[in-house]
Amino acid sequence: MDWGFPRWRAYGAEREAARVRMCDRDGCDKPGDRPAPKSPNSRERWYFCEAHAAEYNRNWNYFEGLTAEEAAKREAQERREANGFAEASHYGWAGPGDGSRSRDEMRALEVLELEADADFEAVRIAWRRLAKSNHPDVRPGDADAAQRFQAIQAAYDVLRAAEERRTWKGD
Repeated sequence: MDWGFPRWRAYGAEREAARVRMCDRDGCDKPGDRPAPKSPNSRERWYFCEAHAAEYNRNWNYFEGLTAEEAAKREAQERREANGFAEASHYGWAGPGDGSRSRDEMRALEVLELEADADFEAVRIAWRRLAKSNHPDVRPGDADAAQRFQAIQAAYDVLRAAEERRTWKGD
């Protein structure tokens, strides 16, 4: 410690070596900065380097030691408790509308000339109507119609993928 004047370093700056916790994996000499539980429901932690933490997590079984009924009960309870996080998984609170649709979905609805609350059946009907009127076979040589047809097709693909994600999450 240098207590002489003038003081050349900031307060709190020391010459001593910083204490580094080493990886708990036998033979590893990297810093162990990734905590991992030693067992389920335990406050004790291992401290691994990134590579060994990845290896440990790959083999981790959260439901180890529980019967199938206990594991199902715990999973159901944790899904109920984390339900609020599932609603915010797509950051709907930052997007347009009521938060149930992303910004890309809102743009796709505009292309299909639909309101923000349109269901997928209305999307399908609008897509079919606009695709028929702007299809290159119906309007050959019209570059604007071909561009509109591509935009309509891309909008439908975005909304179809979003609908598939919503119905998949609901199962």
